[in-house]
Amino acid sequence: MGIAPHTNPASKFDWVVVGAGFTGLAAARRLAELNPEHSIALIEAMPIGWGASGRNSGFVIDLPHKFDLDSDDKERLSAILRLNTTALADLEQHTQNHQIECEWSKVGKLQAAMNERGTAKMQGFMKALDRINVPYSFLDRDALRSMTGTGIYTGAVHTSGGVLMNPVKLARGLAGSMPENVQVMDGCPVINFSRGDDFNTLTLRYQGVSTQIQSPKTLLCTNAFTSEFGFLKNRMAPVITFASITRPLTNEEMTAYGGELDWGLTPADPGGTTLRMTQDRRLLIRNQYDYAGNYGAKDEQLEKIVLQHRASFLARYPQLEAVPFVSTWGGICGLSRNHVSFFGQVANNVWNSSCHNGVGVARGTISGRLMAEAASGQRSSLLEDMEKVSGQPALNPPDPFLGLGVRTRLKLAAWQSREEV
Repeated sequence: MGIAPHTNPASKFDWVVVGAGFTGLAAARRLAELNPEHSIALIEAMPIGWGASGRNSGFVIDLPHKFDLDSDDKERLSAILRLNTTALADLEQHTQNHQIECEWSKVGKLQAAMNERGTAKMQGFMKALDRINVPYSFLDRDALRSMTGTGIYTGAVHTSGGVLMNPVKLARGLAGSMPENVQVMDGCPVINFSRGDDFNTLTLRYQGVSTQIQSPKTLLCTNAFTSEFGFLKNRMAPVITFASITRPLTNEEMTAYGGELDWGLTPADPGGTTLRMTQDRRLLIRNQYDYAGNYGAKDEQLEKIVLQHRASFLARYPQLEAVPFVSTWGGICGLSRNHVSFFGQVANNVWNSSCHNGVGVARGTISGRLMAEAASGQRSSLLEDMEKVSGQPALNPPDPFLGLGVRTRLKLAAWQSREEV
């Protein structure tokens, strides 16, 4: 997007939203809709789409997912479904109203298993769907091979409500279609945040120049970075997950592949492999996790990840051995030890939604919208749903003990899920 350098010693806004991922994008838009006479600054440390929201695998999931499936509480599962489907409807409306070209595709989602552990998890998923009356269909190995081009999976559950998209294009499209009273400031990391009686002051850096902006009300859509602002300290673990994507397959390679275009598969076992075939013939593979205490990965770590991704890719597509990866990347998510997400006010006139536990497109979108509504004094049944499914993330030990504990837990999960990777 890009902005002009700020030359004034302090610019004042009615609202400041920090973080222009899907949470911040939804929050800024909703604030602008509810407060059309107010000025809103949307601040992002990196170019729009370069952060975690642009680095996910492109799923907008309508259903309870991952750790949410551990619950037997029908009301909780139903509340999550209502929140996610509302988020999905909001995003679809925005893509249509603003003609955002992001490969939006209502093809649903596959939840697949390779071995006994995955099959048990898949059966638990089906029970959860039955509990909340969500229809689904089961695909056996042959049907899956016809769709995905690989016979490695024993079966999968297909649900029709999910959407696939290009996350970078969606994030940039949403940012580029903000209401006129929103000023988008990307490439502007916040280097200091201080709270006062009347205003919160944020010091930003843009192209090496520091400037300040002030606002009486601040929404922190900062997920794993929230502790850097002084909130939820020692309550989130920044974890990085990795993905690789191929170049588009040639006609000859498509014949060897033997499957369809435009589908997405998530593992029934959370420690397994996510797999996608995009509309432009690219195969995407995602697995491997690590603790990211410094919010990033080193080059030598990525080299190992590429080898691991390559092994997973060839286990599924040995006939595509000559197809290279053209990009490998990591994205940061915030996880809590008790798998609880946070939503609400963290200080006077400061709100936050964090720790979406790896399911941030839908959960982040609806969290941003509802955070804006709560900060604007609006109540709704959806806000009550959000408050019911949120809570206080468990307290973590400090580093280096946190890093040791997270890495140990991730290694255990990887070992347990080794046959699903």
